[in-house]
Amino acid sequence: MMNETYRKWSRMHQEILGMLPGKKVLILYSGGKDSSFCLDLMLQAAAEFDFSIEAHAGAFPLHRYIEEERSRLGAYWQNRGVQIQWHPVKTTDEALESAQNPCLICQEVRKELMHELLEKWGHDWSKIVLIASYSLWDLVGYSLEHVLSNLLSSTPFSEKSRDRFFDTGQRFYPLLHMKEGYHVFRPLLHYNTPDILDYLKSHDIPILSVPCLYKEYRPKRILETYYHQFGLKFDYDRVMTFAKNVLGLPESFRYTSANKEDYLKKIF
Repeated sequence: MMNETYRKWSRMHQEILGMLPGKKVLILYSGGKDSSFCLDLMLQAAAEFDFSIEAHAGAFPLHRYIEEERSRLGAYWQNRGVQIQWHPVKTTDEALESAQNPCLICQEVRKELMHELLEKWGHDWSKIVLIASYSLWDLVGYSLEHVLSNLLSSTPFSEKSRDRFFDTGQRFYPLLHMKEGYHVFRPLLHYNTPDILDYLKSHDIPILSVPCLYKEYRPKRILETYYHQFGLKFDYDRVMTFAKNVLGLPESFRYTSANKEDYLKKIF
């Protein structure tokens, strides 16, 4: 049953959703708050706009994705009409225990798994829509990262910093229509984390309950704690204007003109 939050969201994204009938929508699911909210919205949209959904999840780090958790989350979403496809990884948590920054290892493992999955796909890519569940708080975090690490830093821009800003820059755009015909859609860019949490709680949507042992290594978590402590909420249009006018956000064509292999492997 479609709820009021969905109706408001669908009106906001009516033009994009109108492009989805007959498409195959691939959702990258983690079991976290953002991807769970995203999957809920997209399931409601699928019923209204007639497109199919696949939900894929990389079960890493292993200490979070234990069998009980995968079964609990999988059962809920299967009752909603979608089967979570859990993909095992070859890396164990031992690689995290000895790492200076475990989050970087985890990100690389997940990225490699995603590349392997997408490379094996035999689908017609002109019918594919990739869904990434970045929220407004993610965009604010990328903006602050660029301000602190680059614009206000006493050291000059490094090539790594330029690449990082370019990679995160594409996440500010709700929709990218790539030259091979596939789309990249980010449905949650207008949502602050407290609103997402309130929605999940009020609709009894389960999320991964086993905390990550290394979550304190993520700058995102530090910033989210700050936002929560001071009751901060943000506005997408103002964040986007700031990113374009002050940060120098790359234009969308810098991404949409990329070859599929380069975009999926190096940027997405």
